[in-house]
Amino acid sequence: MICLQLEKLNSRGFEIILVTSGAVGAGRQRLKYRRLVNSSFADLQKPQVELDGKACAAVGQNGLMALYDTLFSQLDVTSSQLLVTDNDFKHADFRLQLSQTVNSLLDLRSIPIFNENDAISTRRAPYEDSSGIFWDNDSLAALLAMELSADLLVLLSDVDGLYSGPPSDPRSKLIHTYIKEKHQGMITFGDKSRMGRGGMDAKVKAAANAAYAGTPVVIASGFAADNIIKVLNGERVGTLFHKDAHLWIPLTEVGAHDMAIAARDSSRRLQGLSSDDRKKILLDVADALEANQNFIKVENEADVADAREARYDESLVARLTLTSLKARTLVFATYGQTQISFSPFENKILISALVKSVRMLADMEDPIGRILKKTELADGLLLEKTSCPLGVLLVIFESRPDALVQIASLAIRSGNGLLLKGGKEARRSNAILYKVITSAIPDNVGEKLIGLLTSREDIPDLLKLDDVIDLVIPRGSNRLVSQIKNSTKIPVLGHADGICHVYVDKYANMDMAKRIVLDAKIDYPAACNAMETLLVHEDLSSNGSIQDIIRELEREGVTLYGGPRAHSLLDIPEADSLHHEYSSRACTIEIVDDVNAAIDHIHKHGSAHTDCIVTEDSDVAERFLHQVDSAAVFHNASTRFSDGARFGLGAEVGISTSRIHARGPVGVEGLLTTRWYVNFI
Repeated sequence: MICLQLEKLNSRGFEIILVTSGAVGAGRQRLKYRRLVNSSFADLQKPQVELDGKACAAVGQNGLMALYDTLFSQLDVTSSQLLVTDNDFKHADFRLQLSQTVNSLLDLRSIPIFNENDAISTRRAPYEDSSGIFWDNDSLAALLAMELSADLLVLLSDVDGLYSGPPSDPRSKLIHTYIKEKHQGMITFGDKSRMGRGGMDAKVKAAANAAYAGTPVVIASGFAADNIIKVLNGERVGTLFHKDAHLWIPLTEVGAHDMAIAARDSSRRLQGLSSDDRKKILLDVADALEANQNFIKVENEADVADAREARYDESLVARLTLTSLKARTLVFATYGQTQISFSPFENKILISALVKSVRMLADMEDPIGRILKKTELADGLLLEKTSCPLGVLLVIFESRPDALVQIASLAIRSGNGLLLKGGKEARRSNAILYKVITSAIPDNVGEKLIGLLTSREDIPDLLKLDDVIDLVIPRGSNRLVSQIKNSTKIPVLGHADGICHVYVDKYANMDMAKRIVLDAKIDYPAACNAMETLLVHEDLSSNGSIQDIIRELEREGVTLYGGPRAHSLLDIPEADSLHHEYSSRACTIEIVDDVNAAIDHIHKHGSAHTDCIVTEDSDVAERFLHQVDSAAVFHNASTRFSDGARFGLGAEVGISTSRIHARGPVGVEGLLTTRWYVNFI
């Protein structure tokens, strides 16, 4: 694995020096075998004398270098061997010659392989004597890095890097950047590695020496795939040592684990407040948002301008914008009586709508401490099941600064601590919203109730905190959600795709169908509840009824793609996939035989998010409503109705397609769990 990585780097023009060890161990195995073969049964009954370490080194060095030569030769790479001892470095002539030889080898694209010549070293015994200029392969590597003015030193270990304590201790956390002033003296080292001469403390000492002499060092796992290449590509791998690290990161920086613990402690103080006090916090948040609208608008417009300058997709810019009209009308109907209802957000600047949703949450019944069940188990022995907060939430979202307000207000209302990680494209908007909201949290709770993370590199650490974080909610692309689900043991609530369908039945009111389809597609195409596939009963394609809807969609700038039947019958480009979320003014159309075929299509190609039927036939509607296995299923209503605010939840933390805990738009109730009390009266 290491040789393959070095071959790739060598071919890319990197100059590589390899410092290795293992000669003593390899030689000991060979000599033990040879002694066993040459011994009589009587010899084996006698106490075995420990083999001489220097003899082992002499035998093992030959085999070790033969192994490297074979491996590198298979990769068409030339390797070379240089054996050194501690005493060699005491002579200036040797050090000059060393530099010249290494530079000549590097010019020839050869990889020099260094090892201590234990066979003739003046140390008392390998693995025992740690005196001298260098004392193991890590300190030798550090010495060579300084002597040869290396640009980078990578020290490979059998763990991911330097931890705050023994790596086997679940409380130990990986330190990504070592700061001598901060970490020296606070790290507890575990047992030394089973491989090699030193332990992690020896690596840290060698790394610190090289780093403070001017060569950056990374300690990383030698067992993880492509770790050396990842380091060279600038990825956050292992632990970095750099002489200027203290200038990059404040010595008092709060780590992800500390931030999560602070959020948990603050949430417990929040739960201890009265219902009226918690309500007042939300009202204060709403007032603060309202008072700072102009500042928020300025920061948001700066984010939008940067996004447009960077040529981000228009769907992302739309999600980023806080002052655009993101809702117009909501179309729905009762059986036989069509109604048109206007969204409560109509003609409102979105910031004002967010303020309204926060106040709506404040006016809701207090969700904490509600008695869900009460049973008298025996005389005077009462059992109560009550609602309580989950604990600490981690919400990761992309390009949706309005989500920050909704999520923060829901966390406060439900008594949960909260860690937020927004997209970099909304950096300014998120920062000002976070500042405004946390400024309204009283000191007896603490602004650390909500933590805002600014670096994407913090996410892997956060996803390991299953001892503190209780629920992860990713809001964003399919890739983001899938990546989060595959990277943590913490429960994840959310949906990967928003492939919503509208099925227009042959018994549909076509005027209503047109209104619903247009609202579902063009009201806010970037939303996860926007229509992505329009299913049409085959009778409507043969009698031309669907043409009016198609013309209206095209008039609104919607690009149409057809399934196998629609592509042929309607003469439109064929869709690459029937399972596709466009998040833009585009959608798929397909012709189906009847409602049963529509249901089958949704189950095969949908994402169990939100699906709708438009029909005046109540029997067909009932079949669709009860057989489509999605989080939200509508009759004669736009898929855009699948929204926490429109459901009367006040706000939503996201939409879940999971079947465990919460499903559909998730409001306050989805952020609660239960607690049992037993009282003897």
